[in-house]
Amino acid sequence: MEEPSVLDYFKALLTPWRGKTPEIPPLPDKGVVHRVETQPRTTPDAIDYAGFNISELPWRVLTPLILALLAQNFLGPPRPALRTGVIIYLIALAGLIWANLRGELRLPSPRESKPLHTSPSILQLPLRLGIGFSTLVFLAFVGNKFTSFNVLIWGIAIWYMVLAFWVPNTSSKPRLERLRDFLANPSWNIKITRWTLLVVAAIGISIFFRTYRLTEIPPEMVSDHAETIQDVYDILQGETSIFFPRNSGREPLHYYFTAALVNLFNSGLNFDILKVGTILAGLLMLPYMYLLGKEVGNRNVGFLALLITGIAYWPNVLARVDLRIILYPAFAAPTLFYLLRGIRTTNRNDFIKAGIALGLGLHGYTPFRIVPIVVLIGIGLFLLHKQSQGLRRQTIISLGILSLISLVIFLPLLRYSLENPEMFSVRAFSRLGSSERSLPDPALDIFLQNFWDALWMMNYTNSSSWVVSIPGRPMLDLVSASLFLMGCVLLLARYFRKLNWVDLFLVISVPLLMMPSILSLAFPEENPTSNRSAGALVPVFLIVALALECLLRGIKSKLNSPAGTRLAWGIGIALFSWSATINYGLTFDQYYAMYVQNSWNTSEMGEVIGNFANTVGHRDQAWVMAKAHWVDNRLVGIEAGFPNKNYEMFPENLETTLNVPGPKIFLVKFDDPEALKALEEIYPLGVSSLYESQHEFKDFFIFFVPGDEG
Repeated sequence: MEEPSVLDYFKALLTPWRGKTPEIPPLPDKGVVHRVETQPRTTPDAIDYAGFNISELPWRVLTPLILALLAQNFLGPPRPALRTGVIIYLIALAGLIWANLRGELRLPSPRESKPLHTSPSILQLPLRLGIGFSTLVFLAFVGNKFTSFNVLIWGIAIWYMVLAFWVPNTSSKPRLERLRDFLANPSWNIKITRWTLLVVAAIGISIFFRTYRLTEIPPEMVSDHAETIQDVYDILQGETSIFFPRNSGREPLHYYFTAALVNLFNSGLNFDILKVGTILAGLLMLPYMYLLGKEVGNRNVGFLALLITGIAYWPNVLARVDLRIILYPAFAAPTLFYLLRGIRTTNRNDFIKAGIALGLGLHGYTPFRIVPIVVLIGIGLFLLHKQSQGLRRQTIISLGILSLISLVIFLPLLRYSLENPEMFSVRAFSRLGSSERSLPDPALDIFLQNFWDALWMMNYTNSSSWVVSIPGRPMLDLVSASLFLMGCVLLLARYFRKLNWVDLFLVISVPLLMMPSILSLAFPEENPTSNRSAGALVPVFLIVALALECLLRGIKSKLNSPAGTRLAWGIGIALFSWSATINYGLTFDQYYAMYVQNSWNTSEMGEVIGNFANTVGHRDQAWVMAKAHWVDNRLVGIEAGFPNKNYEMFPENLETTLNVPGPKIFLVKFDDPEALKALEEIYPLGVSSLYESQHEFKDFFIFFVPGDEG
């Protein structure tokens, strides 16, 4: 056989599917020659750097990563080059598949299934009581009102239903008893490992990103905040609605939680207390990202999922914006975790917990209504794969239990939806159907285009409002976006080899959880949006974490030495630092600047009226002159400390203010001379002064009327 040439060797490297790469034969031994050299001699394939051979560098692992980062750089702002970015991405993903086929890039193995082949009994008496109380709950929730009675029997119904299906753990003491024993022990042995410190550090970094400059970002409220505060104000005044019809109708959980915080901290109803509620919801999601990462991979994936989600600007902005949006991923995460673990272990308690999370999530944010369908599709995928052999009947029964628990928790809204079907569905169907606007094109054409556009949201552009995102840029930073595509390819590649249903479910759950945005058929220009797609960030960051863990493990295993571990750690820290720096800039610089530019300075106007009311005047002696495309006057009242006061005044109604005694002030937009002229005609002794805002083009006039005029 002829010795292969260098050209043959490189051809084999570039076409691995044709056969095994020829080995380079060793140099012939021509005897030992003794000579003294001042420097150790090296050959090109044996150069040692920091403890590893340069020929062993994991270039098949690093090359796809470098190319993907380069491709994503072309797709991102300020001047995206779509064609160039796509071409480089295709090359990067081809290299990724090659490395995967060569065994240098492999996702962590799925967790071993540990099904319980026993069928625990169902407690008949609690089940009958649960059904009976649930029937009573359905009858009691009338008139769109929570009352002490119907809430009490609702809680009893949930308790009995959970008790009927709950499987007690007979192998260990109850948690309360274990906690009591621990506290009673005179000496505590608490073990803190390096891993514990890493997780604590990740949580600390996440808390920093979620709370830093919280009172400044976002700086101002918008009209949706006015609607929210009015709903919370109604609750504090005793109006305990089940469904809030204001602003096209909204579910109740966010408003009752905020009202509870107002009472708990005695804070008053303001912008800051709204932020506390949503920030807490966003933080409570993070432990479930860790648990989900462990469930679909290992603890390293869990750690990375927690850390990446904690610093990412997408969930950070949604938590800070103080609306219900963050409740979508906050409840999607535990629902998916308990569902996946329940399917793997067939533990009925996990299905019960998934049902509780699902039922509560339906009381949160309207797009969450897609999650029951995602749960059904997940169960369906499992049943269609070989992993379900011998477990199908048990899984279907568990699905029924999950559905029943979530239904009992959903009962108040179910009753309202039957009494007021149009109001309950108007928010969703205004986008899906033609009730508000005719469809601009055939429904199927719009759906397919929306689906295609949504697939690009993570890596190319989004159509979100400036309130909840930075429009026109990818929802992920450069590093996370690159890893997301790589993770999708690795999951699909493994699925086609091993047909593990979880791999396919993780990938398809992304567009499924984006369906509330994709189904905006009447308003396709609103797709893709970060708020209606918020649930998708759960599988998205899981996929990012899986890809990153796969890359770092590939580097470490390729070198298989302490130097490989150091290189993996170095690259991991570098990628994280790069991602954190980008996300910091997106949240605290770009988003903040864009928000200030687009929002009105109602806080400054509210401060002026509040100071006036607390010194020389009264809350009813102030007004804001109405002007198109200016402030929402309800927000001025909220910022002034009067959440039920609307300060709007139209020029044609100015004469009504003559009947109000005492000093008065009027706030006028800086470019509204007509309003100033009308005020001067009615109050010739009035004096106007310009209030210079700290933000450009946000100045306004203060027109003061002395107490002896009028």
